[in-house]
Amino acid sequence: MSEVDQSAKIPNNVDLSHDQRLQRALEHWLPMYLEWWNDMGPNGFQTKDIYLRTATSIDAGGWAHFDYIKMPDYRWGIFLVPHAPERVIGFGDHFGKPAWREIPGEYRGNLRRIIVTQADTEPASVEQQRYLGSIAPSLYDMRNLFQVNVEEGRHLWAMVYLLFKFFGKDGRDEAEELLNRRSGDADKPRILGAFNQPCDHWLSFFAFTHFTDRDGKYQLASLAESGFDPLAATCEFMLTEEAHHLFVGESGLDRVVRRSARLTRETDGDPRSVGGIDLDLVQRTINYWFTYSLDLFGGEISTNAANYFGEGLKGRFKEKHRYEDHVMKEGGKTLSVVKGGKVVEEEVPYRNAINEVLREEYMNDCERALRKWNKTLDEEGVTDIELSLPSRRFHRHQGIYAENYFNPTGDLITKEEFERNVPKWLLNDADKDYLVSIMQQVTEPGKMANWIAAPARGINGQPIEFEYVRL
Repeated sequence: MSEVDQSAKIPNNVDLSHDQRLQRALEHWLPMYLEWWNDMGPNGFQTKDIYLRTATSIDAGGWAHFDYIKMPDYRWGIFLVPHAPERVIGFGDHFGKPAWREIPGEYRGNLRRIIVTQADTEPASVEQQRYLGSIAPSLYDMRNLFQVNVEEGRHLWAMVYLLFKFFGKDGRDEAEELLNRRSGDADKPRILGAFNQPCDHWLSFFAFTHFTDRDGKYQLASLAESGFDPLAATCEFMLTEEAHHLFVGESGLDRVVRRSARLTRETDGDPRSVGGIDLDLVQRTINYWFTYSLDLFGGEISTNAANYFGEGLKGRFKEKHRYEDHVMKEGGKTLSVVKGGKVVEEEVPYRNAINEVLREEYMNDCERALRKWNKTLDEEGVTDIELSLPSRRFHRHQGIYAENYFNPTGDLITKEEFERNVPKWLLNDADKDYLVSIMQQVTEPGKMANWIAAPARGINGQPIEFEYVRL
């Protein structure tokens, strides 16, 4: 499992041609996938030539090929990082035992739930972003949007392969349902809340790819530790592609912050007067997407998370290198909980707090980006404004804080006080209307919309002025 069969209808390095039944099943799913893509993928650009990278190998030194391609012709495929046969389970109650090549029967239900939940996020984000091309701030950004979209589609293929390969009819049924649910649909929504939120302008897109895709990084990394070897191998390669999605979000927000800072100075604090984005609006957008993304880690106290860890299905971030005790049957973790109308400290069994362990790794990574954006503000001469992350307790819909109300600093408040302050704390309808009003499609190569700074460099060594999308 290393060489990629590029001649196959479905490119793969899993020797698909030697499993005719599986190959036929996946080839039967392909037209259903393409029908979904044409219906719900990027609207209005399916016939355009886009300068995209396509995975052609799993070698770190040269795994992708760049060229113009129409998105429906993209070579979606199945790529797993090969593991040594002697790989062992790295955590939990089966620590040190040989990794599973087939699903242990007693864990079939939990693995199916994990894979389906991860799989559902991939088409959901494509659906959320399908209209953004028509208001792209540059051809460079338009191309990056489409690159993210096609790779989310490939990540769906990665998870669907596991469903078809290891779950029989149940897996095939789940794969079809993945194409039937729709982001934000009242009757058949996507599984996780953040993937039903509207992403109808580019400030949300950048925040989504920074905060929500960053959750994906930590979820995939924890699954790459899995004792179920095919899942671990699949997620390892997905992380290779995911890095670009995070770059798009982090650098995109940095460019918005830079341009907003310049316009703040030039307009005496009123960038909206020239069609710019004020920094308060940037902060509200951070608050909105960061808190929805925190929910994606699940409850702070979770029996499911404890079971996944104990069963060897889902580890911690960089389990092998960051931790000494890989079993964690003993010990606890202190959490802040609400009791008697107050926030108090309480210790819970460590395994039950595994979600919070992963969430804290994520929050530290997000704090790193905030330091970078605040440095950008300093560089641009705006020293009286500092962007920040809200408290993990603020604006939560999952977990132990969901039934209470907090301000952005994490203080317990009343529902009335929360609702009174929502317009200044969270991205709101008036903000969205303004953002949509200033976002006009820019198609001249090298030119940027007024509300965003140019990137530092182009893609794959190309200049910023390169024609990334042929319109």
